[in-house]
Amino acid sequence: MKKKKRIGVLTSGGDCPGLNAVLHGVCRAADKLDWEVIGFRDGFEGLLPPGDSLPLNRQSTAGIMHLGGTILGTTNRGHFMAKSNTGARGAISRSVLDRAKNTIESLGISALITIGGDGSLSIALQLWEHGVPVVGVPKTIDNDLEATAMTFGFDSAVACVADALDRLHTTATSHKRVMVLEVMGRHAGWIALHGGLAGGADIILIPEIPFDYEQIALEVKRRESKGAKSTMIVVAEGAKPRHGRQMRHATASGEHRLGGIADRVGREVASRTDKEVRTCVLGHLQRGGAPTSADRILGTRFGVKAVQLINEEKFGTMVSYQNDQTLDVPISHAVHRLRHVDPNSQLVQTARALDISFGD
Repeated sequence: MKKKKRIGVLTSGGDCPGLNAVLHGVCRAADKLDWEVIGFRDGFEGLLPPGDSLPLNRQSTAGIMHLGGTILGTTNRGHFMAKSNTGARGAISRSVLDRAKNTIESLGISALITIGGDGSLSIALQLWEHGVPVVGVPKTIDNDLEATAMTFGFDSAVACVADALDRLHTTATSHKRVMVLEVMGRHAGWIALHGGLAGGADIILIPEIPFDYEQIALEVKRRESKGAKSTMIVVAEGAKPRHGRQMRHATASGEHRLGGIADRVGREVASRTDKEVRTCVLGHLQRGGAPTSADRILGTRFGVKAVQLINEEKFGTMVSYQNDQTLDVPISHAVHRLRHVDPNSQLVQTARALDISFGD
């Protein structure tokens, strides 16, 4: 009897809505080809001997599309998280790559699907260069990977921002306050821009357009003079003032993370306008909860495409979404290339036409 082909799959880096939809798509597409699927727990760490894995199939992944997070677990810590002196992703040690490769070969896995963001795809590329047949699936709520026009999780994050703004509008209007909502977006302002547009923000601050505190204050005063009862400000965590720096804070582990810009903007606006200001940080609320229908569909399509690429033996590639088609690009062409908001783009011009200020 012919032995079934066996493929592996893992989810790595930060979680986001839609990961389980990808796993659902992988298992359904593999089942159609009569293949077996092995899932590795907790990202790349599950590849290390003795290997932490479990079989996945049509039955075990039934009814998971609506679930947030990932049934396999994930991590952005451990043996695969080496960084260079500059803080960028560094080379993984050869011994770690050897151990991972041995686990894959010992389980009879002929190809590995890695689902993750830029950092995770960088690891996948190193595994590919080390002789492991790999296919990548891009994942980031920030939607900032240049090699794909859309990533799953983004639509869910935008929906979370829009919902938060809907709720903040009512209390802001009741008290005639300025509300500052901080959202994710380290290097790109896609979540802030789309969420701000969808939620009716009055001012949107993004990393690509440095802002000026005095301009923000003037906009708040202008709105008040025209009868506005409140002002809604959305700020990406990576936004920064002109001639200033991004706001960072140290953690117990010694790392420096972005955050705190909403509080700074709130203090500056309050001192320059004498308005009552409240701030809110969405944080990991944007990562949690059930994925939207759009993310469920996109995640499923990505999972199916990954299996198709394995069937075509197109290894060292990443699934890419362009013009409503799931395509593929070399992983080497996808990593370390971020897609930023163009300050002159039609979407930004649309926002300006709506009298939305970018603080510039």
